[in-house]
Amino acid sequence: MQTNFTEEQLKDPALQRANEILRACVHCGFCTATCPTYQVLGDELDSPRGRVYLIKDMLESGRPADANTVKHIDRCLSCLACMTTCPSGVHYMHLVDQARAHIEKTYRRPFLDRSLRAVLARVLPYPARFRQALRLARLGRPLARLMPDIRLRAMLAMAPDRVTGPSPNDAPQVFPAHGQRRVRVALMTGCAQKVLNTDINDATIRLLRRLGCEVVVARGAGCCGALNHHMGRTTGSHAQAEANIRAWMAEIEGEGLDAIVINTSGCGTTVKDYGHMFRTTALADAAQTVAARAKDVSEMLCLLDLPEGAGGLRVAYHSACSLQHGQKVTSAPKALLIRAGFEVVEPADSHLCCGSAGTYNLLQPEIAGQLKARKVATLEAKAPQVIAAGNIGCMVQIGSGTDVPVVHTVELLDWATGGPRPRALGS
Repeated sequence: MQTNFTEEQLKDPALQRANEILRACVHCGFCTATCPTYQVLGDELDSPRGRVYLIKDMLESGRPADANTVKHIDRCLSCLACMTTCPSGVHYMHLVDQARAHIEKTYRRPFLDRSLRAVLARVLPYPARFRQALRLARLGRPLARLMPDIRLRAMLAMAPDRVTGPSPNDAPQVFPAHGQRRVRVALMTGCAQKVLNTDINDATIRLLRRLGCEVVVARGAGCCGALNHHMGRTTGSHAQAEANIRAWMAEIEGEGLDAIVINTSGCGTTVKDYGHMFRTTALADAAQTVAARAKDVSEMLCLLDLPEGAGGLRVAYHSACSLQHGQKVTSAPKALLIRAGFEVVEPADSHLCCGSAGTYNLLQPEIAGQLKARKVATLEAKAPQVIAAGNIGCMVQIGSGTDVPVVHTVELLDWATGGPRPRALGS
């Protein structure tokens, strides 16, 4: 693609990076075949190729974002299926993240939209606030039909029937390995996940310890920054990321870390990108060090020789977009489940998003609902006894549309190799 940035514009490292990405695009359109929003809406501007043109015009002009551009960028899930499909290696993730930062700086959203985004940014990354918000939402759920905006109704519908307290395992501490220590790892306990489902971190810690890992929950680590980052709020996202970098570097420079284990794939994609996020800052080297040690829990378990198990159930595996497209981790979770004794089946169109995409199902509930219905139908068509996924957002999204139990992959692996039966499967 031909670009027309000025020499002055290209002195900005962000625009220089955007120029590199844009010039890699050859307009082939392969991305349209795997773009979920294009599949649903059929609008060229709701495809990666269309959005690339919109972003190019917006960034080259240097003008504030306009309402039409904002509409189509907001509709992007950031599922990154286009990056898997693209034969030219266009790094759409970095481009759309920059577009969102430009929108956040230059476009004044309508009051309700602005307010909803501010609430999400100030609540979801903070477990205590999020837990309290869910309790209040649960009380307000009977009033959902009276809400004037579909997004408000979606937020109330998100509230689970039961909101648990924090797990004692989430506090900063060190869990010794069972038997001889093989490796020392940090576990990212995250933010929203440890409110929505405390069992995932608990199962991860149990399993890693049985396999010879000393597991550290580092003091000062918290939200990865993805939620703010994908809303264009770079100041907040970089502050959260910096806190993690400093917390994990303290462990690396202290007793050392062989890996940083992440069991929420949306977070993993972001942490693995810390080197890019901080490439022009004083934290560049530390950020790259952290990013290089980040591993999805399935990647880590493949290195630890998970023992064979006797799972016995028919499992439909949902591959989260952030795992298969963002991190290119595709075979490890399925191979682990098979080794643990489960029968693994995959749905049709497994490359397509379920519609969760961080806060997408709250900010774009109509499109997210259509994608959820498609995903649930393809999963249920496989007649599974349980659905497994590696991302809490996907679990909540899919779980709200089916009666089939939805659990994290690591919960099944823990159970099949000596841990307790996942609560979602019942007694």
